[in-house]
Amino acid sequence: MTKEENEKRLSYLKSIVARLPEKPGSYQYYDENHVIIYVGKAKNLKNRVSSYFHTEVDRFKTKVLVSKIWDISYTVVNTEEDALLLENSLIKKYNPRYNVLLKDGKTYPSICVTNEPFPRIFKTRTINKKWGTYYGPYSHISSMYAVLELINKLYKPRTCRQPITRDGVMEKKYQVCLEYHIKNCGGPCVAKQSYEDYQHNIMQAREILKGNTREVLRQMREEMQRLAEELRFEEAEEVKRKYLLIDSFVSKSEVVSHTINDVDVFTITNDDKTAFINYLHVSNGSINQSFTFEYKKRLAESDQELLQLGIVEMRERFQSRSKEIVVPFDPEMELDGVTFTIPQRGDKKTLLDLSEMNGKQYKFDRLKQAEKLNPEQKQVRLMKELQDKLGLPKMPYQIECFDNSNISGTDAVAACVVFKSMKPSKKDYKKYNIKTVVGPDDYASMKEVVHRRYSRLIEEEQPLPDLIVADGGRGQMEVIREVIQDELNLDIPIAGLAKNDRHRTNELLYGFPPRSVQLKTDSELFHVLTQLQDEVHRFAITFHREKRSKHALHSELDEIKGIGPKTKDELLAKLKSVKRIKESDLETLTTIIGNAKGRIVYDYFHQP
Repeated sequence: MTKEENEKRLSYLKSIVARLPEKPGSYQYYDENHVIIYVGKAKNLKNRVSSYFHTEVDRFKTKVLVSKIWDISYTVVNTEEDALLLENSLIKKYNPRYNVLLKDGKTYPSICVTNEPFPRIFKTRTINKKWGTYYGPYSHISSMYAVLELINKLYKPRTCRQPITRDGVMEKKYQVCLEYHIKNCGGPCVAKQSYEDYQHNIMQAREILKGNTREVLRQMREEMQRLAEELRFEEAEEVKRKYLLIDSFVSKSEVVSHTINDVDVFTITNDDKTAFINYLHVSNGSINQSFTFEYKKRLAESDQELLQLGIVEMRERFQSRSKEIVVPFDPEMELDGVTFTIPQRGDKKTLLDLSEMNGKQYKFDRLKQAEKLNPEQKQVRLMKELQDKLGLPKMPYQIECFDNSNISGTDAVAACVVFKSMKPSKKDYKKYNIKTVVGPDDYASMKEVVHRRYSRLIEEEQPLPDLIVADGGRGQMEVIREVIQDELNLDIPIAGLAKNDRHRTNELLYGFPPRSVQLKTDSELFHVLTQLQDEVHRFAITFHREKRSKHALHSELDEIKGIGPKTKDELLAKLKSVKRIKESDLETLTTIIGNAKGRIVYDYFHQP
């Protein structure tokens, strides 16, 4: 598109915007093929749509959207609520490219009560409202099975799929099946159970599926009293059995407060690309619905915009008519006859926290699922988290950590381990013998090794790390800083892992002067950092042991005159250690290295 064509396009769009009414409504953007690419809603159409065409719009995604718009249409409505509902229906109908994408939970099962004369009750993943009434979907499968088991114990609805009619029962067209004989069905197909009694059971089952267990229990109490007054004790006992089953089921459910009735709860948890909106419905003091929707962001939508969309979508999906909605913040919307509550304490705050916990858990589960399919995604997430925690200029792809090892200053060594993309890169590990330091001076040893490491990388023009981690507190960090910044003039971020009184790593330090970075000790990022620390310890100690062992093995044999390296290797190959060489008799030694040399070694270790 040429500059002239673009100016002509913008001029045409601005002429439409200038004519827009200052009323609530929904607006639609079209591309050059006149396909709807975005649907929005507004309290004031003119103000909202004109905001897209301001020169100071700085969001990249919004600029991309505006560059694709070739035409605008709109629909005026009476209220903001109507605008919300219209926006929701248009998004579902046209699925515009730049609108939030609802990733629907169609894989979750629901419970269906069929529209047949003798209805069946079963779980299904296929929704067809011509077949019956659906309750759900159930994100917690165990809860769904618990409800079904209760209904089957209480009311024994038929499970056979044959179409049964009242006329067919009267004409005796049907025969009972095994379910009747094992007492899992009342036999309505052969009039063993009356049509009225079957319908009464289905009505009560519907109330349980709606969560109205309190009303069902009230009816049962009244029926028990009536039967007892009529001296029909066996029937009253059967009603009591059902009453106790429902009461036991209710006591196991999530009871919030008997004073809270018919309330919706919404919370939102999100990241850069996705939002998770959790919905709870509370009826008669207990939670009878919990579901989380996932929304894929397209234009960096605000939490208010996403929550508005979620509230409209879920209330329509679950056919909620609650007059009170509990939310974490003002969603800046109005619904006819509905009150929005932002609780600070009490039972409703508990509900809000529970909803938020469900949303975060769903987000965590989705993240783990994605990371199993793409392990690199986890590494990128951890690098991004560490970058955000420390305020680094870029993600720390390459992290290096140093450690010293010596015993009273002898056989002093140091080690450097390298993690790339949050995983050990063992081919890049380095070992160092301390050359310039005499005695046990950890700071001087660290200074020598860091200087040797990075001066060589500079000389060989090798890539420098994105982060250096000191295996220690403020002292080690300062020593590294003196080398990196003062001596080598490098700009490499430096962090430190400090230990508590029990010699356990308990905090991450960063900056100069060092400050403690808030990091949970049970988080994945903390585990990776402690893995880095453990790895550099292991590598340094292993190197130190090798050097000390080699020194110990050869030192005493080196003192024997007349015994060369080849003879020493033969002895060690056969006897494995200096201790066993000392304890060997003359015959063993002469067998390995000959009479003359065997006598020299034997006499050396057995002289007075």
